[in-house]
Amino acid sequence: MKLNNVTKKLPKYLHKFIVKQPYEEYTAQNQAVWRYVMRLNMSSLKKVAHSCYIDGLNKTGIVEDFIPEMEGMNRILKNIGWAAVSVDGFIPPNAFMEFQSYNVLVISSEIRTIDHIKYTPAPDIIHEAAGHAPIIANQEYSEYLRRLGEIGCKAISSPKDDEMYEAVRLLSILKENPNSSKKDIEEANNSVNRLQNEMGELSEMAKIRNLHWWTVEYGLIGDLNNPKIYGAGLLSSIEESQACLEKKVRKIPYSIDAANVNFDITNTQPQLFVVPDFSKLSFVLEKFANTMAIRTGGLNGVRKLIDSKTMGSVELSSGVQVSGHFTNVIQKNKKTIYFNTSGETAISVNGKELIGHGKEYHKVGFGSPVGKLEGINIAIENMSPKDLKRNGIVEGKKVILNFEGGIKVEGEIITGKRDLQGKIILISFKDCRVTYLEKVLFDPSWGVYDMAVGENITSAFAGPASTDSFSDIYSISDKKTNKIIYSKADQEIHKLYKSLRVFRENKTFDSKVYTDLFKEIKENCPDEWLILLELYEVVYFNDITLAKEVHIELVRLKRNKNLKQLICDGLDLIKKH
Repeated sequence: MKLNNVTKKLPKYLHKFIVKQPYEEYTAQNQAVWRYVMRLNMSSLKKVAHSCYIDGLNKTGIVEDFIPEMEGMNRILKNIGWAAVSVDGFIPPNAFMEFQSYNVLVISSEIRTIDHIKYTPAPDIIHEAAGHAPIIANQEYSEYLRRLGEIGCKAISSPKDDEMYEAVRLLSILKENPNSSKKDIEEANNSVNRLQNEMGELSEMAKIRNLHWWTVEYGLIGDLNNPKIYGAGLLSSIEESQACLEKKVRKIPYSIDAANVNFDITNTQPQLFVVPDFSKLSFVLEKFANTMAIRTGGLNGVRKLIDSKTMGSVELSSGVQVSGHFTNVIQKNKKTIYFNTSGETAISVNGKELIGHGKEYHKVGFGSPVGKLEGINIAIENMSPKDLKRNGIVEGKKVILNFEGGIKVEGEIITGKRDLQGKIILISFKDCRVTYLEKVLFDPSWGVYDMAVGENITSAFAGPASTDSFSDIYSISDKKTNKIIYSKADQEIHKLYKSLRVFRENKTFDSKVYTDLFKEIKENCPDEWLILLELYEVVYFNDITLAKEVHIELVRLKRNKNLKQLICDGLDLIKKH
């Protein structure tokens, strides 16, 4: 991957999601699909999209005639502090959010097929390049998107979220591939529906994904009775950008309540949320963040991490941060008095790993008491050197620490670590035994015992505290986007699209060339409505006789109710131009 000033800040564990954009694999039909959608959107969205959309297209280097190349987009996006990377379809929600927190747009390398030109459930370059990119040119919205990523990547998920992600990814792959069987699609769709009904209590990630959906993807802005579109899902869908403003779609004032409203990617939305302006987005986001474990911490936060079965971190009141897979917590009076991780664990402060306390050292896990010492009003992290000495917390001395919750730590202090302000944050013991009632939590034979210092847990969040601690925290799905295998007939159709494109770009008109091409189209693909529309566009002002013949074919195809609106919109666009 060629790094620029924005992407070089990405943690290395995100790099594996980035793929080379397969630009040479886009067919001429793919290019025609892009051109049709973009021309129609740029014409119709002027009236219904937020005013910054059309202006944003220019600022982000999106043009109507060509599918954008990532390198070209990045040369322009850097001017507004963003970048774009190409990925293979859906990626894990936390990873997606983390890219966003670094001002990096994740853009699927795929493009919808002609059969899904109105709308696709799969992420594609039309949705993400032409939908998301233009709006980030607005600074207020851009900052909201970054903060949403920053907060969202710390949201704690549940195993059900992981199942849903894999199910939705598979369904989107199957639906977009014309070679998929109806049986496979039906089974995948049933799996998604089943999981939606079994989700139970929504996790933090599920809730913040709802906020993301009802704003970034399907958001409306302005007056409740006459709103404008800014959500990328609406901006990139011919069908929904026209239908979403109709009265049958309920318009609801946007609030934190949207976090509890689920969505269905396979259907149009029965309701949409309207913000008066972009500042409201950040207001609601911060309000929601105040409910998350990253800001509330406590016993509930640790339990969320244990239930998630994924890597997470806690931060103690001293500022010390522990990152790993949390597997156990001991509580008393609804407060954490001891916690455990299993497997590789890292200790950090302020997002920087403590020297000597990375995953190589803490290979098998980490455990620590939380709270004040029994009968002592001042927390260990707030003790002065005199306080520490008075309580026997001195290097080279044997000590017994009895914590309020009932945890007992007895051993010889080897050393301690302090933060920049001089507060003690970590104490290491040898010949140490840690117990709770009759249960042994750490035995002297296990080696050195490192104890994190902290009166309480102030924060709990997904992912590591330091991006340098772990080289791999996300897994890549084994459900890969299959390269579409085109039949010989399809390949011949694509050649006709390419010929037409070359002729049009030459900007010289030869009536015989286009007449011959029309004959080939009628002979090889008489029902290919988009190539006929593109041909009609060229001959409309240049050959009245040929234009009439092409128009007759388009009128014939309009009898198909699925094509009628597409053809009518295309014809209107040609006449307007």
